[in-house]
Amino acid sequence: MDPLFLAYSYFRRRKFERCVTICSHLLEKNPYDQSAWSLKTRALTEQVYVDEVDVDEEGMAELVMDDNAIAQVTRPGTSLRQPGTGQGAPSQGIRPTTQSGRPVTGFARPGTQGGRPGTMEQAIRTPRTASTARPVTSASGRYVRLGTASMLSTPDGPFINLSRLNMPKYAARPNLAKTLFEYIFHHENDVRNALELAALSTEASQFKDWWWKVQLGKCYYRLGLYRDAEQQFKSALKQQEIVDTYLYLSKVYTRIDQPLTAIEVYKEGAQKHEGETSLLTGIARLYEALNDMTNAVDYYKNVLKFDSMHVEAIACIGTHHFYTDQPEIALKFYRRLLQMGVYNTELFNNLGLCCFYAQQYDMTLTCFERALSLATDDSVIADVWYNIGQVALGIGDLNLSYQAFRMALSANNDHAEAYNNLGVLEMKKGKLEQARAFFQAAFTLAPMMFEPHYNFAALSDKLGDFQSSYSSVQRALESFSDHVDSKELLKILKQHFTLL
Repeated sequence: MDPLFLAYSYFRRRKFERCVTICSHLLEKNPYDQSAWSLKTRALTEQVYVDEVDVDEEGMAELVMDDNAIAQVTRPGTSLRQPGTGQGAPSQGIRPTTQSGRPVTGFARPGTQGGRPGTMEQAIRTPRTASTARPVTSASGRYVRLGTASMLSTPDGPFINLSRLNMPKYAARPNLAKTLFEYIFHHENDVRNALELAALSTEASQFKDWWWKVQLGKCYYRLGLYRDAEQQFKSALKQQEIVDTYLYLSKVYTRIDQPLTAIEVYKEGAQKHEGETSLLTGIARLYEALNDMTNAVDYYKNVLKFDSMHVEAIACIGTHHFYTDQPEIALKFYRRLLQMGVYNTELFNNLGLCCFYAQQYDMTLTCFERALSLATDDSVIADVWYNIGQVALGIGDLNLSYQAFRMALSANNDHAEAYNNLGVLEMKKGKLEQARAFFQAAFTLAPMMFEPHYNFAALSDKLGDFQSSYSSVQRALESFSDHVDSKELLKILKQHFTLL
């Protein structure tokens, strides 16, 4: 069998290591074999390829060096950094939010696991990866690992010496230039050389190739030149209306905090590509980030009309129904996920909560037991034990709830909600100093939560420390006013006039 044909067969079956090995042998015999060179380049790229469409997490680097803000004080409902209450949004006292005020989503995706840090101290302390204690930045995580992939796959040195490449020569040969660009951009993570090649290739194609304009936009986006990226994506859309280009352009507007413009781009793309679920999902995500749950749920339901197996849409609709006091309807959506084959800790945890609030007590503990048996991450284990503690509080078993919250802290010592609830339980027992320490730990770990501030104020008032009580009430009010308007604030204050 022809070795090149065999290598291509391995490539199509995604056995990239075998493909690279055969191509390397062919290149040892004939270093000028362009077919083997191009195929090896594509195989190395596919080993580390990551889809660039999803919005990246904003880390500490973006917090410190962000010079793309349009306005420091934005109108409500126009900024992802200061979202308003929106339409159909449950109060902050019902649905938990991130530090920036975004509601906690029902599906794990980039940009939802932690809000934009409010201060440098929060940025240093809160966002961490599972394998390191260093703060996360968008460049220090994924991109650095991609940049070192070449050393892992070629221990004798890089496959292509980028410093000695004749860029104009390759730019004049489109078939080789495209595979070379993807190798430089994804495998070597050398954005500047990739940008140079893309610019020369765009010029060589007389600015008529939309693909090179998209690649230019990707390079500009990676370098933080968002306005230049916007121009390239718009120019590419004039030549060819591709779904990915709409997604990239919306990603640019999302990064520069113009969600309404991003929604318009998504809607324009959805009109041109009717039934494209990625565009409809993007609209729903942005409405959800803006706390406009009515429009978000409408678009998620529209997604399900075209793709009834869309996991994210089903999960987010289920979460919305749960936080709007409809656990029975949420239970149907989560059962649908279970029937589709989703089998993880988070799903069984949500099923347990829905069963409890839907008064199906026989299934509640069974679901939580299954969730604990599937859990591997300490933070997830802590959340499950915290929810078990909440269920125990609901049935009046204070001893079980106390032990469950303690188990949550043993799994994750930074679980602020568990500290707050332990403080309430200690206060009910009359151990005021212990409760005070728990409340202090809670609002130190999560300054955006209003419950520990208010509980600390109530405790300080009972101890006669009126100055601490007043300052804690002020901090609780600040936590309220960051995310809710005055009418909502008065409503929540009436609801939470007793211990939370």
